[in-house]
Amino acid sequence: MRRIILSTESGSDLPGDLAEKHDVQVVPMHVIMGGQDYLDGSLPVEDIYEHYERTKKIPSTTSTNSHEYEDFFKKIKADFPDCIIVHIGYTSKASSSFQNAVNAAEGFEDLYLIDALNVTGGLAAIVMYAVDLLEKEPAIEPARLIEKIETVIPKSRLAFIPGSLEFLRAGGRVSNAAYLGGALLKIKPCIELVEGNLVSTKKYRGKMSVVAEKLMQDYLNKYDIDKEQLYLQYSIGLDESIKRRIDVLAKEAGFENVKWMQAGAMISTHAGPGGFGIAGLEV
Repeated sequence: MRRIILSTESGSDLPGDLAEKHDVQVVPMHVIMGGQDYLDGSLPVEDIYEHYERTKKIPSTTSTNSHEYEDFFKKIKADFPDCIIVHIGYTSKASSSFQNAVNAAEGFEDLYLIDALNVTGGLAAIVMYAVDLLEKEPAIEPARLIEKIETVIPKSRLAFIPGSLEFLRAGGRVSNAAYLGGALLKIKPCIELVEGNLVSTKKYRGKMSVVAEKLMQDYLNKYDIDKEQLYLQYSIGLDESIKRRIDVLAKEAGFENVKWMQAGAMISTHAGPGGFGIAGLEV
């Protein structure tokens, strides 16, 4: 029986302990800061925020390129001889990373690519669904595994609130007028993935402690999420009291396993400090 190896990008924010435990291979995306190119995972998130405080400029991000994918897939084949690779990629609607993987894959056999149409926890939820399938059915045919993964892609629901409008403005993601109005009224946008695109679907007003709880309630009312697993994302700076309150709400809602995931450098560059998100799979 040939082994199936799963892979994904660092933009999934898949916790290192889960990746290591299940042999999920993670290829880094890039953060460009101060004229230098850093692999996501090699740069402490705190350095991004400190850089912004000093310069009022945020880093930019770039995708994994085709040559890096080629080396990545070669290493997997070397580490797991005769394996079959199933790569579950960052949404093609927000990055060229998936297309670069497609280009690199032309030189490989037994390599399958899936566009997850999601990011961070929404992508991680799909990867962990695939992990669970493989553990339950280790002899599953690759075509059947891919079919099942593709079936849950439209059911992966991610909603998050960036931690700072100021941070978004510095990156050119909101206008000065929108920033000033939002800051004055303490408005925070909710970002969701809609057919693979990052879309602002709602605006909340108030402190993050109030907004995070409201987002949690709205999310659970809107989506019928599988109670077996819930993924909660945060960027450094989110108050611990908020996390404790969200844990209580998740338990009251009947979730059996709740996994907190810290946003890596790539996602944090877009979310800013103190962001909060929720992801899970609809039943």
